[in-house]
Amino acid sequence: MPRKSESFDIVIVGAGHNGLVTAAYLSRKGLRVLVLERRPVVGGACVTEEVFPGCKVSTAAYLTGLLLPEVIRDLELPRFGYHVMAKDPPSFTPFPDGRHLTLWQDQRRSCEEIAKFSQRDAEAYPTYVARLDLMARFVERLLTVTPPNLAPRTWQDLVALAALGRKVLGLPARSLVDLVRIMTQSVRDFLDGWFESDALKVTLATDGVIGACGGPMSPGTAYVLLHHCMGEVNGVRGVWGFVRGGMGGLTQALARSAEAHGATIRVGAPVDRILVRDGRTAGVVLESGEEINARVVASGADPKRTFLQLVGAQHLDPEFASAVERIKMEGVSMKVNLALTELPDFRALPGLQMGPHHQATIHLCPSLLAMEEAWDEAKYGRPSSRPMLEITIPTTCDETLAPAGIHLRHCKVIT
Repeated sequence: MPRKSESFDIVIVGAGHNGLVTAAYLSRKGLRVLVLERRPVVGGACVTEEVFPGCKVSTAAYLTGLLLPEVIRDLELPRFGYHVMAKDPPSFTPFPDGRHLTLWQDQRRSCEEIAKFSQRDAEAYPTYVARLDLMARFVERLLTVTPPNLAPRTWQDLVALAALGRKVLGLPARSLVDLVRIMTQSVRDFLDGWFESDALKVTLATDGVIGACGGPMSPGTAYVLLHHCMGEVNGVRGVWGFVRGGMGGLTQALARSAEAHGATIRVGAPVDRILVRDGRTAGVVLESGEEINARVVASGADPKRTFLQLVGAQHLDPEFASAVERIKMEGVSMKVNLALTELPDFRALPGLQMGPHHQATIHLCPSLLAMEEAWDEAKYGRPSSRPMLEITIPTTCDETLAPAGIHLRHCKVIT
């Protein structure tokens, strides 16, 4: 017989950042919240772990920028230890011919860098940034709104669709055209409409393929670029930064915020299944056999694990279960964490002493064509022979992450 445990209003499966944000908000409403995490540490993909002696490594996620300012404010995260150091310069791209392109938070300095490759592009860049920011602000407002049902069945569906339509049609004509383009085009086609320099285009296009199953010529990658222009760090829009103490600094602050308002967090508590009684959620059963009752269960696991494994297809509408089964969950990148005794020495900017370029996101990709060729190999099931690399060195901003003389390097390999 299952071992009965106490009851909660809400049980949350998984203590990743999404689960912890949910727990913190609900506990503030006075609900009894329990978070169950299978691993011995909270954080999910947003965690700091000691994988090398004395080194605090952000083993998965490595930068923050899209965490909504209202979440930081509402959950009082700075009070619980959350602190971010914005990257400046945001990006550094060295090229095989010895040149390099550095983009700064200071737009004037960025334009001076771009002018080394194209004066026309330097003149166009401020307008590009302003129009991209306008679109990013518009889309950001939609991210916290429940999307309407595109196959409306009720009058509420029709009202939601009409409201979205009014928002879109309320944009200026030029912005509406920009929005359609960035939602449908490849990042290459979108950037071709703005710039002539391949050096600038490949630097910007990296944000169009990071985390996307596609290359710079794949339709839809322009939106991925826009998505990376959203958010802010310390009030500066479109900037990403390093969390003090590694990415676990964020999820530890979230956990402390949730617990301060009464949430209970249990680690080492893997969930075996979600209880369903009479067609309704009734709680969860842990792998240990313990049964926990709850009126509502929220899951931070992926849709396939949540619905097909934890709930079970037998409890779902067959059409819905089939749709979940067909969700594509393909990755085209991997991350390598290194502990090294030296900073990288670039032919384009020689020297082992720490410079601003070491604090940036470093992109290693010589051209848009090289980026597309890397995707071509991955598309046909082969590892890229010359993948695009995105490198960050968090110890250049946070010396507490490693012993003296050691630099952590996060290298994301984009196939």
